[in-house]
Amino acid sequence: MHYIGLMSGTSADGVDAVCVELGEKEASVAIRAHYYERYPEALRARLLALMTPGPDEIDRAGVIEVELAEIFAAVSLEVCRRAGLATTAIRAIGSHGQTIRHRPEGPHGFTLQIGDPSRVAERTGIAVVADFRRRDMAAGGQGAPLVPAFHQWLFQHPQKTRAIVNIGGIANVTLIPGQTAEEPILGFDTGPGNALLDAWIQVQTGAAQDTDGCFAARGQCQADLLARLCADPYFTAKAPKSTGREHFTLSWVEERIHSLGRVLGAADVQATLTELTAVTIAEALAPHHPAEIFLCGGGTANPILTGLVAQATGKPVRTTRELGLDPQLVEPVAFAWLARQTIEGRPGNAPSATGARHPAILGGVYPA
Repeated sequence: MHYIGLMSGTSADGVDAVCVELGEKEASVAIRAHYYERYPEALRARLLALMTPGPDEIDRAGVIEVELAEIFAAVSLEVCRRAGLATTAIRAIGSHGQTIRHRPEGPHGFTLQIGDPSRVAERTGIAVVADFRRRDMAAGGQGAPLVPAFHQWLFQHPQKTRAIVNIGGIANVTLIPGQTAEEPILGFDTGPGNALLDAWIQVQTGAAQDTDGCFAARGQCQADLLARLCADPYFTAKAPKSTGREHFTLSWVEERIHSLGRVLGAADVQATLTELTAVTIAEALAPHHPAEIFLCGGGTANPILTGLVAQATGKPVRTTRELGLDPQLVEPVAFAWLARQTIEGRPGNAPSATGARHPAILGGVYPA
């Protein structure tokens, strides 16, 4: 049976849909089709506004949830069409949903993803598995990152420790020991990935992203600003840990710029934020000494950023394409795999990464 995976990440720019066939006896992924739909700018603006506290949140979230569900259903049907498959050939859709809050700390930690899976099931006639994160949190975990178990299933090397670095809106790492090693898999969010880069350039130039890192390349990293950014306690907190846009905001950046008492060029700030992503990834990896580093996620399209990651780690970095999977598709495929885990009654989390007390079958199933 085939599965569809849907991923809308912390960049909140659109949704990736993949139709895949997953290996049973051996770890393998066959991509049957891929489709990406960018969100209308007006919807994205309302979505990003919803990610910070404001008035009328419940009503705004309810309306946007319905709009997202309609998009999720449409892209699922489109990727099915592109794969040349009837909907009856799809066992389930794994829908990550769109995170609008992720606050895992404290006695009442919570996470919230929207994109009404009932509506997606109704529109497509395909079973939907969704709301993956909250079961891990109920078991004492962070609810994130959820991709490490999939990374291990697909990318584990017989002997070498591999690092898989996903640079989305938030960056996260998975450290996968070789199959013969006894230590557990590790995974955690390192901090901002593309979220601050996108937010800063949009305010400064109106562009949605820093294409190819060209804006950052026009500036110079400002060491004093970088030091203030890196002083945030999140970066030295011990794993398991996870974070989101609600922590690393433009206000967070602007407060630290203001503390310098001098005016900075917009391109210099962009260069510094790019360095911040690279340096915090490298510092997260350093204690673990991975033999190989592979990148995935939207950040792989930014050569300035990937070059800085290589420079900061002191190691060559490659993308997961060299392991057989397009770096832009790793996360949507992961949620197709997580849907299969749930449908087949298998755990989907990696407790050593999330901090959960035990492996758990994740999410809820919304029948066709």
